[in-house]
Amino acid sequence: MNWDDMRVFLAVARAEGLTAAAPVLKMDPATLGRRVARLEASIGGALFVKSPQGYALTSLGERMRDYAAEAEAALAQAVEIGQGPASGLSGQVRIGAPDGAANFLLPQVCAAIQRENPDLEVQILALPRVVNLSRREADMAITVSPPVAGRLTVQKVTDYQLHLATRRDAVPVKALADLKGRPIVGYIPDMIFDKELDYLGNLGVDGVQLASNSVAVQMQMVRYAGVGIVHDFALPSVPELTRVLVDQIALTRSFYLVRHASDRSSARLTGFADALMRGMRAEVAGLEAAARLTDAPLI
Repeated sequence: MNWDDMRVFLAVARAEGLTAAAPVLKMDPATLGRRVARLEASIGGALFVKSPQGYALTSLGERMRDYAAEAEAALAQAVEIGQGPASGLSGQVRIGAPDGAANFLLPQVCAAIQRENPDLEVQILALPRVVNLSRREADMAITVSPPVAGRLTVQKVTDYQLHLATRRDAVPVKALADLKGRPIVGYIPDMIFDKELDYLGNLGVDGVQLASNSVAVQMQMVRYAGVGIVHDFALPSVPELTRVLVDQIALTRSFYLVRHASDRSSARLTGFADALMRGMRAEVAGLEAAARLTDAPLI
């Protein structure tokens, strides 16, 4: 067995198919299929259940994937050591995040980290779903709920606040009853990927009239017509909006940083993770303080 075959196996497992893995490895699907078959023959067992829908891991394949991923991480760390100490962070780091954090927090935080580490390349993967770290979609991920399964390490980053908001020039909202007849903005109900994002129960409304799976789109919907729950840290970027009913509707949620357990000994990734958490905490605190200044007086 050689490591190159194991590298092919990992790519196919993460992509769940030959065609999707081919661009990653810069090989054609037929070659990948032969390499997988060679690996299966060498270990004497099937690693995948093959179907027209793709390649699904067998129980043996799942166990093999976990050990192979640890070996891959160990090799990467060996390269780090071999390259010797550096004056700062370098290389590529990809972080996955829900689009609220990806749009309104991570750009400025990651830009600040990169300015201090010019040899660093930071990629932000914004998805309206949980990022799959086992498939190596990213090196680390921001989540709103701590995962309870998988070979992962989880660190709480910070709490953040959400409030009801509407246009500053809209008819004043002085009580929950004032929401009647106004379009409510929120998530598409069947596309809420985490229970912590289900806010409607706090409003006492039956449904939404303007919906999106994207926080950024929801903010624009509130900006043009409607009332909705928004992140306090996003409000300074949309000065037309103001918080309302702050004493009646106030939500607290949390961000968590999730990493591969096998990456714990990577000084490079740990250094980036530490800088990211410090930056996010400071940014949330500063933006939330600014958001409080936008509250419209009751008239």
